[in-house]
Amino acid sequence: MKRRINPLPRPPVPFRMIRKNKQVLLFNDKEMEAVNQFCKKYKIQSKSRFFREVIISTILQKMEEDHPKLF
Repeated sequence: MKRRINPLPRPPVPFRMIRKNKQVLLFNDKEMEAVNQFCKKYKIQSKSRFFREVIISTILQKMEEDHPKLF
C-alpha cells in the first residue's frame, strides 16, 4: 500500500480568521431589490463580503463615536 503524498500542503492562514459563526438576514422585496441594484451598479460580486464590510465598518464607526472621552 503506497502512501499518498500531498504535493501542495495547505499553508497556514495566519492573517485570516476562520469564519465559523453563521448569521442569517432576511429582506423584504423592496430591500432586496435595492441591494441587487446597488450591487449591479457598483459591480459587487460578493454580497457576503459586502454585507460583512458594511456591517463591521458601521459597528467600528459607532464604537469610535461612543468611545469615552477624558477631556
